[in-house]
Amino acid sequence: MDLFLLPILHPQEFWIATAIAAVFVFVILMAARSPERRSKAIRWVRSITSPNTKILFGVLLVAWAAGFGILIPMFPNQANSAYGALALIALFSGFFLLMGFLWSVIGE
Repeated sequence: MDLFLLPILHPQEFWIATAIAAVFVFVILMAARSPERRSKAIRWVRSITSPNTKILFGVLLVAWAAGFGILIPMFPNQANSAYGALALIALFSGFFLLMGFLWSVIGE
């Protein structure tokens, strides 16, 4: 029952989480569709797989570590804390940033 009341009881958190999920789905959809289309979609794939992208992903990794390193300790570290979702976002985004970094370095 609480899940159905979430948009009413916590509308800001609900819509922020929905927007983040929509961005994840959009990025995954574009990545999955890129080999099928031969038009403009290939340009952005080539731009994130070039040898110079290792600098971009390196900067993004440092910014990710600094951002979440400052942000996560601000919240209470309790089992019933609602900020586990932030840690989950940090886990997923860090994984994808690290995989992109490895892909750009190994692909060179």
